[in-house]
Amino acid sequence: MDFINDIIYVNKEVGLKTIHSFKKNWFIIFTGIIYTLLNIIIYSIMDTIFSGPLYILSGIVAAIITSAMISNYLYLLFNIINYNRVTLDDFRDGFLYFLRKLYGVLFIAYVARLLLSYLSPILGGLRPLVGPLIYLSLFVLLNPLPETIYLKYYNSWESIVESLEFMRENWLNWSLPNIVFMTLLYKITGRGYINIFTTHISFGFNFEMRAILMYLLAQLIFSIMMIYRGHLYKLLSTSTRRKRMFMKKL
Repeated sequence: MDFINDIIYVNKEVGLKTIHSFKKNWFIIFTGIIYTLLNIIIYSIMDTIFSGPLYILSGIVAAIITSAMISNYLYLLFNIINYNRVTLDDFRDGFLYFLRKLYGVLFIAYVARLLLSYLSPILGGLRPLVGPLIYLSLFVLLNPLPETIYLKYYNSWESIVESLEFMRENWLNWSLPNIVFMTLLYKITGRGYINIFTTHISFGFNFEMRAILMYLLAQLIFSIMMIYRGHLYKLLSTSTRRKRMFMKKL
């Protein structure tokens, strides 16, 4: 029954750290609105600039912008998990902090999709089934990739490999709380968030009171989940079950 005691111990420790972190950094809830507005403004400008012959460059620029947005959010989490604080300077610096690493991951994903598209004719009638199955498998196996990127000092490819290794060793402790959080989000929003680099709950600009309250509730749960994941990853990646059981007895 050691694994049950370990699950209880891990989630108790992580839960207390998450509460402490969220109390000091509750305003991270509102980053969702900021990212939504930034995306609307930036992509509206892109639609104007990258038209005609320049359209060929839009994919590269979009990948850079996406990487910068994700980098910003991960850098905020990096400061919350490691220093329990976030400043305006952190928000400003975050767009570039993990940019190179994230762009590398997106490029690897692009190459993988390209290879899959070449193989798809061979799959024949299985093609509609294989694609979603691969995507879902990667969502599970690479689920801790965001935390690996901002809490470990690996390059893009090493981060992917490390995430797979982390899941191999900690799949149960990692999966259980994530399933709970994802279920709560699905109950509130009616959507399944299976993009591992989701940075916020999109604001639909529905200004009815109920819609606003449901959005804030979803963003609240999402923010707590991401802080929880950060503390969970940090604890699991720096300890073994034996070490945690030893610490519990002290």
